[in-house]
Amino acid sequence: MCAAACAGPGESNPPRAEGRSFTVAAAGDILIHPQLTEQAKRDAKRTGRGVKGIDFNPIMAGIKPVISKADLGICHFEPVVGTPEGPFRSYPDFLVPPQITTTIKKVGYDTCSTASNHTLDHGAAGVERTLGAMDKAGLRHTGSARSGAEAGKPLIMDVKGVKVAQISFAYGFNGRKAPKDKPWLVNRTSVERIAAAERAARRAGADVVILSVHWGQEHRPDPSTPQLALGREIAEKTGINLVIGHHAHVVQPMEKVHGTWIAYGLGNQLARHETPTGLSEEGVIGWFKFTERGGDWDVRARYVPTLVDIPPEEKDPVAGGGGEASGQRDHRLVDVAAALRGHKKLTAQQRARYRLAFERTRGTMLNRGAAEGALKPLKDIPG
Repeated sequence: MCAAACAGPGESNPPRAEGRSFTVAAAGDILIHPQLTEQAKRDAKRTGRGVKGIDFNPIMAGIKPVISKADLGICHFEPVVGTPEGPFRSYPDFLVPPQITTTIKKVGYDTCSTASNHTLDHGAAGVERTLGAMDKAGLRHTGSARSGAEAGKPLIMDVKGVKVAQISFAYGFNGRKAPKDKPWLVNRTSVERIAAAERAARRAGADVVILSVHWGQEHRPDPSTPQLALGREIAEKTGINLVIGHHAHVVQPMEKVHGTWIAYGLGNQLARHETPTGLSEEGVIGWFKFTERGGDWDVRARYVPTLVDIPPEEKDPVAGGGGEASGQRDHRLVDVAAALRGHKKLTAQQRARYRLAFERTRGTMLNRGAAEGALKPLKDIPG
């Protein structure tokens, strides 16, 4: 039986009328390593801005034109914040400057997922401090909570008249567990819990539900078998409209499963691992246009390759010496296509590195058949 008017023999149904629409920009892990904090201190001396001598704005400025253009910007915030003056810590128990949250807001992000394997690095106090910093910066958040009441209230945002919910889950917490009297501190992944969170969001009025999920194996460009299985279960057993993945610290493919786009891993948005691998500096901003058609939501997927451009080590023979020789002196987050189109002062080394990042990302994005879903870059690079 047809829910709408059916076409007769030899006829075709008219295209469904378009309704509301909005765009989402979602990116990978934000994980502040010591080299980035030191860069932010150097930048603060130059800009005369920041708080307690730390200014992350110059590092992330390169992606602002993309993130700020979206109707909804979604970040993934992996670490725990400390106090503005420090002390700060790196792996294994991250404690990072809260100043990064104001920069995240400044470049255009509206909300962040906070469920990650590092959420419980500093216990309940760390969760409270992190969410407090986000509140102060004007960022919405989901995935961890300071109370049962906060955990039980779905995050729903009005985006151009559409009620959009974000939910956030992580596979585990580096061997830590939430205290028995605070089981609501952070969301742990299971299909049942994810489905329940989606149902709660729908009951609260959500038109669209977006899942941020921390999963997979680190530094593996291919999704793991459990990752693929979970993605399929989510697509088959829930009505979630979009799945955006994190944790691998390298770009992983996108795939359309039973009509649902799954971005298995968006790589690093901003990180500087102790030993850069080339892949760990590359990331993706997923760009998704939601359009309402006949009561359903059609999602068109695009992507923006990014790169954390880092100064070459002083004695790195491959890079040709110090930063002056290669043209790169500072850590900067780059929109690769925009840089190649618009920066006339790029060195030959930088142009080659940016092209490599773009083409490698393109190949990864498409290696699970996403071209069939018309996945392509938001903007291409010059020929």
